[in-house]
Amino acid sequence: MTGTAIQFSDDQAAAFDSVTELLRQAGVDLDDGLLQPPRGDSGVMAVIGKAGSGKTLLLAELYKALEESGVEVVSGDYESRKKTERRTLAILAPTNKAASVLRLRGVPATTIHRILYTPVYDPEYEKVAEWLAGQGEEPEIEGLTSEVLARAAAFYEKNKSIPGALAVAGLRGSDFITGWKRRDEPLDIGFVDEASMLDDRQFDDLKEIFPNLVLFGDPAQLAPVNQSGSMVFEGLPQPRQLVLNRIHRQEADNPILDLAHALADPQLGFEDFERMVEDTARRDERVVWGQRVEVDLMARSPALVWRNATRIRLINAFRNVYGAPEDELLPGEPLICDGLELPLKHRKKRLDLEARGLIKGAQVIYLGPGRKPGFSRLHVMGAEDPQVSAASIVKIEKPDEDEPFIPFAARMGATFLHGAAVTIHKAQGSQWDTAQVFAPDIYAAARMGRVEAGQPLWKRLAYVAITRAQERLIWVVRNRLAKPSDVLRVDDLKTAPVALQLETQTNDEG
Repeated sequence: MTGTAIQFSDDQAAAFDSVTELLRQAGVDLDDGLLQPPRGDSGVMAVIGKAGSGKTLLLAELYKALEESGVEVVSGDYESRKKTERRTLAILAPTNKAASVLRLRGVPATTIHRILYTPVYDPEYEKVAEWLAGQGEEPEIEGLTSEVLARAAAFYEKNKSIPGALAVAGLRGSDFITGWKRRDEPLDIGFVDEASMLDDRQFDDLKEIFPNLVLFGDPAQLAPVNQSGSMVFEGLPQPRQLVLNRIHRQEADNPILDLAHALADPQLGFEDFERMVEDTARRDERVVWGQRVEVDLMARSPALVWRNATRIRLINAFRNVYGAPEDELLPGEPLICDGLELPLKHRKKRLDLEARGLIKGAQVIYLGPGRKPGFSRLHVMGAEDPQVSAASIVKIEKPDEDEPFIPFAARMGATFLHGAAVTIHKAQGSQWDTAQVFAPDIYAAARMGRVEAGQPLWKRLAYVAITRAQERLIWVVRNRLAKPSDVLRVDDLKTAPVALQLETQTNDEG
């Protein structure tokens, strides 16, 4: 199929062939490497499977085959002006964190929101972008030597990020990006990961932009809150739903996936499942039967809860053990972006912040106050250019109190909730090396007996929470918080090349 050494399972091979046929109908022949002008809409297809079934592997192999056939990959950081009869592919995810998971596998993914907006490059530095993308000769630009350009090209070859490559060359975002514009032309082929998170409005927007759309989703996830328990791919005709059944990562004897897939047993009750977790923890260190929430993890990997009251209680406990003052944030405290509150006249600033990753649900680390009152310096987790400075409205809710504590209260700007604990719904699309799940909340859902889309809600919650863990799962069974082993830190976030962006962003406040 692709000449790769990857060995597909039967269901993966069938799915690959079905997507290949969809693309052939659209004028992209992967078998012969032939590209023809678009032939109109080919429609939507979905690759569906639970965690470990090989969806991401299949997406990566399809991307490689398209790139080898000459299809141009369109990312959120640069897009060539050469549009004549070209065929393009964009790989999207609903959140920065989900996109970063794909980028770590060598797949140049970006967020859905970012692809709606394109950066406007300074004409001089656009020559560098075209050269990096393989569409022009090496440019001669004052201040950029051949050695510097070679370093930028080496970075781009590995990371597929033009802003990152330009940062390696000593340039800052404000040097080469002059603004942002809403996309006014449709694209071609779109792959969407974590498609279970899409709501109907987002799905309609994507169908307007992409005549050829392939969704990759997990039917066992939690549906968007406004979707009545259904996912957008469930409405597709059966021939357009490609189901992956084999659990590929089981070959690595993954106990976390064993637990996740055990939840499919209709006879399994909550108590039986907890015994299964405890038994697994005794024989495998990748699963931990936790007697307390590990506070050291919460700054980078939030505690996953179901109830909002639990979230608020854990956040305040986290702040208390670190001695956080009532009237300010400590550098290193985690935040979750809750949206932007900016009027229409500040549309350009909104586009800039959203394109940099400050979209609803983004995980952010507070670095310190900005130069102007109400501004914060922030690190956006998973973003390609993560360090920004923005006017901020930070809300920290208090247990049993109606009025929240607001350490930053700009008149307008990016709004944040504290991020030491998040609901399992908000955690969808993210993964962490270690995830800790607050089991008393899952038990509360089990006692309520709620059902969603024909399955007990507690099982959906447990499945989503468990599959956020890449390497280690901590199943926390007691309402306790461990003591921290060190102070909150931010030095681990200030690594090259993104540290080059920080000075410019703070200067931009003035």
